[in-house]
Amino acid sequence: MNHSIHSADRATHLKIVVVALVAGIVVAGFGIAARTHADYSQTAQSSHVIKAGKPVVVTSAGTSEIR
Repeated sequence: MNHSIHSADRATHLKIVVVALVAGIVVAGFGIAARTHADYSQTAQSSHVIKAGKPVVVTSAGTSEIR
């Protein structure tokens, strides 16, 4: 058994690459599968439009000033 990546032979390097590739494909497949079940009903063409109201000024006079 090789305990170092530097002293590993070609077959060990190939196994590491294959495991990493399979893991990457599984993660990508999970992400694509999770995205395809999303609800895209709320888009820019939706009938609910929110318009901006009047500007509001917020002040705070409850603090004390230290000079």
